[in-house]
Amino acid sequence: MVPKVLAGRDSCLLCSGAAWPRLKTRQELPPDQVVEALMSEDQLTTEQIDVLLGAAAAAPSMHNTQPWRFEVNGPVIDIYLDGSRALLAEDLTGRAGRIAAGAATFNLRCAAASLGYDSWFGLLPSASEPDLAARIVVQPTDSPDRELNQLFAQIPRRHTSREPVRPVEVPIDDRMALSRAAMAGGAELTWLPADQVREVLALLIDTDLREIGDWHRRAERARWVGGDRSTDGVPSSVLGPRSDTYPAPVRDLGTRPADQTRPTATFETEPALAVLSTAGDSEAGQLAAGMALQRTLLIATREGLKAAFLNQPLEFDDLRRTVQRITGKPGFAQMIIRFGHSTIHATTPRRLLAGIADRS
Repeated sequence: MVPKVLAGRDSCLLCSGAAWPRLKTRQELPPDQVVEALMSEDQLTTEQIDVLLGAAAAAPSMHNTQPWRFEVNGPVIDIYLDGSRALLAEDLTGRAGRIAAGAATFNLRCAAASLGYDSWFGLLPSASEPDLAARIVVQPTDSPDRELNQLFAQIPRRHTSREPVRPVEVPIDDRMALSRAAMAGGAELTWLPADQVREVLALLIDTDLREIGDWHRRAERARWVGGDRSTDGVPSSVLGPRSDTYPAPVRDLGTRPADQTRPTATFETEPALAVLSTAGDSEAGQLAAGMALQRTLLIATREGLKAAFLNQPLEFDDLRRTVQRITGKPGFAQMIIRFGHSTIHATTPRRLLAGIADRS
């Protein structure tokens, strides 16, 4: 057995003060000689690779673009950003794509634990390969990470819900569990009181007004949203109902005439909104935010909660700063998340692994 070169799982998590737990986004990966020794041992089987990549590909992404591709070489799995799936109008800086890749990285680590593997990871590990978002190295172990192993079961159960939720307040214990999950990933989850929720909802009117004359954004969304879809994007069947009030606590992605006239429903008047923020806003930090996001979403799923995203204001730099100001804390807003209880299940499609993976 090759000795571990890093002390403890999640050894890249450092806590520097009570206010902001920090994540080392450039964690030192095992030395080359250790990786070579691991590669000389038993290789991952096809079935194991399918489990690892299937979990990674189940991560959420804006408009379900699935902006990633994978390369597997022995115990090393690389996650690349796929520029052909970038949202050049709605995600000009690529921040949402990096958050998605970070979520995929976390899912892959959960899958590794379920298979009896430890995992080390590095974010943006190669300056010469800017599209290489993350590198994960796995090694067999007799004691895989317990939490990651348990969260693996939640991956197929986690789905974005655009449906009304039951008028039941999210319990304080659940809120604390989700805040701890974000903190474990180096982020902070700020739950908004009613007056701050109204401020965020008011920003949605501003974003809608800005989009009226922006045909680039509408055309891009139409490419990914609506109709019958079998591999990617958001099909009409999971758009959920339109809200009968405005602004609504759920994003209406409908662009096609049939989607814009779908039935309406009454949504909660006091949604449970939380803002996921990070201390920094580097590209590696945004990848780390995606890992923290996915940990939070999987724990929410375990606790019986559904989540949806209300990120329109974060697509505009000035409004993104306003959202962070509303939280009353320093940092950079990465996601606006609506949580609630719902029994309605809706799934978005995923691409076949053969089309997104290169197996050496």
